[in-house]
Amino acid sequence: MISKVMSLKSGAALLAAVAAGAIDMLPARAGPNRPAHILVSEVTEPPAAWVEFCMRQPGACIGPVTASREVALSQELLTDLRRVNKWVNETIKPLSDLEHRGVAEHWSYPDDGYGDCEDYVLLKRRILIQSGWPTDSLLVTVVRDKNGEGHAVLMVITDKGDYVLDNQTNDILLWSRTSYHFVKRQSQTDPNVWVALGGPRTTTATATSR
Repeated sequence: MISKVMSLKSGAALLAAVAAGAIDMLPARAGPNRPAHILVSEVTEPPAAWVEFCMRQPGACIGPVTASREVALSQELLTDLRRVNKWVNETIKPLSDLEHRGVAEHWSYPDDGYGDCEDYVLLKRRILIQSGWPTDSLLVTVVRDKNGEGHAVLMVITDKGDYVLDNQTNDILLWSRTSYHFVKRQSQTDPNVWVALGGPRTTTATATSR
């Protein structure tokens, strides 16, 4: 009888462990003090380097003007995000635009294996779009870090919240769980329209070689 009880307890413990593992696989979700979606404010100027990138890569900047939507974030799609984020982070070698191209700011695909933050973003965006993700859910975003330095990340708009793909970490984090001050991003309805984030502001920020 004791062995049977122990067996039942072991089975229950195993089920609990499996359930806990499944929960741990999901990114942290929003709570009362952690809003799922970032506040979007007025239309603002796009980064000059984005405009220059679009002149060189017009196909990457074409997107239908559509009503905004959210991707239903399944476990399969979350795994896809993690796979792409990790692969790009580990494959591309960090190199500043000044060292790489001799200019302070140059957005491009890191097809030669080197790039800085916005180049990581552009590659992740391209890979996800090619794998079937909708363009309007993958938004290039400019932030400032704790030291006030400009940085670029990819924001993914889902029904669970706005998540961030970052070359600084392989973790997929809800925007409000990062340490960043969010400045601006692409509009969901038009990739060439940029919007300020977090309310009206006059701060100008550019992504640097992080």
